Amino acid sequence: MWHILRQVARHGILTEPPPRIEEADRARIDRIHAGLLEILGQALAIRAVDAGSCNGCELEIQALGNPYYNIEGLGIRFVASPRHADMLLVTGPVSRHMEEALKRTYDATPEPKLVVAVGDCGCDGGIFGESYASCGRVSNVIPVDVVVPGCPPPPMDILRGILSAVRQRAQALAGR
Repeated sequence: MWHILRQVARHGILTEPPPRIEEADRARIDRIHAGLLEILGQALAIRAVDAGSCNGCELEIQALGNPYYNIEGLGIRFVASPRHADMLLVTGPVSRHMEEALKRTYDATPEPKLVVAVGDCGCDGGIFGESYASCGRVSNVIPVDVVVPGCPPPPMDILRGILSAVRQRAQALAGR
């Protein structure tokens, strides 16, 4: 212990500098944030549902909460109950054991609800496809508004997919 304290006193606390945010990336993120606020005008509550994925997409979804993307600052938040959600963010091929749970989650989400399928597995079944253990793509079980392909898709693409779903809903409501 004393050895470590002497080393800290001698050299100081060494840390890496914070990562540089490229100006183009920051401008792109700011445009997406402004678009979301313009369309929504209020907070967006998202319920993330893992329907049988490998957790790669979940890692990218969790990255949306870090200070680089800062979706909390926009008023976009993840909720624990589908009854409080405006959007379902579904990952993975739907396993047979999750089929009924996903349908119930969809039914519990209040109207107007949005569904975004994230990752290749959610979009088209990925490497798993349809089998005795898998229903395949999310749209085989519940209606999907937007798909975000990739294995796993980067957080920026997921954010674009969320914005795209919200825009489509806003246009549909304005066209009524």
